[in-house]
Amino acid sequence: MKIAFISTLDSSDVNAWSGSIYYISQTLREIGEVAIIDKLFAKRSKAERAFAKICRLFWKFLGKRYIGEQTIRVAKFYAKQIENQLPSDVDVVFSHDSIVLAYLKTDKLKVLYTDVAEFCGMLNYYPGYYNLSPQTIKIATKMEEATLNNCNLVLYSSEWAANGAKNNYKINDPNKIKVVPFGANIECGRTKNNIAEIIESKEKNKCNLLFIGVDWERKGGDIALETAKNLYEKGVSVRLDIIGIKDCPVELPNYVKNHGFVSKSTAAGKKKIDNLFEKAHFLILPTRAECFGVVFCEASSFGLPSLTTKTGGVASAVLDNKNGKLFERTDNGEKYAEYIQAMLADYENYKKLCFSSFEQYETRLNWKVAGERIFEYIEKLRKK
Repeated sequence: MKIAFISTLDSSDVNAWSGSIYYISQTLREIGEVAIIDKLFAKRSKAERAFAKICRLFWKFLGKRYIGEQTIRVAKFYAKQIENQLPSDVDVVFSHDSIVLAYLKTDKLKVLYTDVAEFCGMLNYYPGYYNLSPQTIKIATKMEEATLNNCNLVLYSSEWAANGAKNNYKINDPNKIKVVPFGANIECGRTKNNIAEIIESKEKNKCNLLFIGVDWERKGGDIALETAKNLYEKGVSVRLDIIGIKDCPVELPNYVKNHGFVSKSTAAGKKKIDNLFEKAHFLILPTRAECFGVVFCEASSFGLPSLTTKTGGVASAVLDNKNGKLFERTDNGEKYAEYIQAMLADYENYKKLCFSSFEQYETRLNWKVAGERIFEYIEKLRKK
């Protein structure tokens, strides 16, 4: 089987889209021969840019946001680039980006695989999708529906996104929509014995928390900080490590350390991230909006339980009492702190959760399992 992997980004960049593009392309190489067609670019004329500027000003005057970068003309330009570069011997056209497949004309199988919810699911939920103009919503909805009907197979990483697509659009065949969770975007050769060693090496008289995210507000950094503060005030020896926040918007106490952005692409960066995963007792990410959360897969690969919220597609990554705990979006730091204290007070139960977290990684949340499911779904289509 030969697969054309399509992206507007650089598929070799381990930092692009949190590394998912790179790992998806590597996963496809495990199931077939891969031809890369990436770094697609958008082309807009001066007239189109001028029109978009007028629309932005008009809708801004009316208190709305107009997004003019992703238009039907741009989507068709992406399609033309693909058609001009597509090898004649490929069997499947595969992409993580819905816009590039919306108007692609080819007799090859077309597959979309993404953790991003369909447009209607993101509307008034995710930052950047609030207060949009009716014009923007109409165009985006039309393109999304075009993609869903143009593809032979649509794979989402969460039940939330899959159900949203089925409920919000007129799709020619809803059965083409399947769920395949993403894997961890890190290399992992760990075994159960390694996890046992990691658990035993954790400080028993301390609580180490790890927060990873580039958006302090959306990822719930304030609640993570409130949790650490609550534990500290209760006399718990706590430490909160933060990765990804370049400039923290609040002053941090001495039991919190902000490491800023740490790149996985360097040996030193990878070692630092691995070390923080191993030392932590919990990954804490009280996110307010999330499509899936690959970081939960990565935490599970270290046997590290995740504390997060019931929102978006998170429930397809974190299962209660399997690889962490799902809190309500309205829960405050005190709720998180109470759970943490109770778990660490019963360390044998905590260890069981750690092993269970690793089991979730081994059985559900790795790219090998994802690749096997992708191959299975594509092969069924090819045999029809």
